[in-house]
Amino acid sequence: MNKAILPLLFAQFLSAFADNAILFAVIAMVLHSEQLPGWYVPALQSVFLIAFIVLAPWVGSFADRHPKSRVLVIANLIKACGAGMLVAHVEPLTAYSIVGLGAAVYSPAKYGILPELAGHQGLVKVNSWIEGSTILAILAGMVVGAKVADYSVSWALAGTVIIYVLSAAVSLMLPKTPHKTPAAGSQLIAFGKEIKAFLVSPRSRFAIVSASLFWAAAASLRVMLVAWAPLVLASKNASDISELTLALAIGIITGSALVPSLIPLEHLRRARIPAYLMGLSIVLLSFTDSIWPARGALFLIGMMGGMFIVPVNAALQEIGQQSIGSGSAVALQNFFQNVVMLASLGCYTYAASQAVAPAAAMVALGGVVFLATLLISGRLRDS
Repeated sequence: MNKAILPLLFAQFLSAFADNAILFAVIAMVLHSEQLPGWYVPALQSVFLIAFIVLAPWVGSFADRHPKSRVLVIANLIKACGAGMLVAHVEPLTAYSIVGLGAAVYSPAKYGILPELAGHQGLVKVNSWIEGSTILAILAGMVVGAKVADYSVSWALAGTVIIYVLSAAVSLMLPKTPHKTPAAGSQLIAFGKEIKAFLVSPRSRFAIVSASLFWAAAASLRVMLVAWAPLVLASKNASDISELTLALAIGIITGSALVPSLIPLEHLRRARIPAYLMGLSIVLLSFTDSIWPARGALFLIGMMGGMFIVPVNAALQEIGQQSIGSGSAVALQNFFQNVVMLASLGCYTYAASQAVAPAAAMVALGGVVFLATLLISGRLRDS
């Protein structure tokens, strides 16, 4: 492994850990409050995602115009400010949107730096390392954040501020990678041209739509679990829900570790197979009614999801590096996937307001994943 990858793995592990610890701290805040309504959790997810959409024309070019290691530092400090606002009892929707702003700046630099550090031959492998370490961070952040928040929400939030600052400090160890000279003119116009240029080939369309589909399914499923677990499995607090998702996280780590030898970049179309199985596994989860079958279904969802998203991410980064810039490509990916995530969360929020059962929503989600994969993989060649 390239030595520069190690500090990146550690820095992004810390940042992802804090991202998920803060989420479950806010979920605990909602569960412990009698004033906050049930729709508050999907609303929190939505305000987090809005920054990815609104800032997409600027954050990608910002990452490409500056050393990406320094962009990671700036993004972590913005996240720390948002977490600090939560500690100071600023309205949670406002404060959490600042964390989302930092995440929107962070993502293009985190993924855009990978082709610069790893090259073509190591890109899928380093993506599997990044995805695996991210899921480990999610796993640890959920469990630790939920347990600390069940004891004290204030302590949990203060801890995330410290971790974001530590991640920024580790990011300073990364090398200063090459950066582009900024183009003249409107960034909005340039962003529109980037969309047109990037979606020319079936390969790039498949990659960007697949990534959007995966993250929309992941965001929706996470919110559905918050409603489904107390109803079906009698989960009573944030810790119970975070422990239920351990199997999901372990599955993603497993799938991410297996995929480099199974789906190389030259055979991207193979990624449709785990996508089909992920959709079917979501449907299977909806029919479980006890803890161990639910964990088994979540493990399958995670494993198939890991095998699906790792080669898709690698393809996006390489296509972007060869065309509009890797940071711009990731920002473009974030724009599309967060539009789809917001739409899916909005649909579920409306369904929940109409008293649609979480299990029924899971069946619909699994069906959408299966059918969408069938549609988007039709014109893509295997090699």
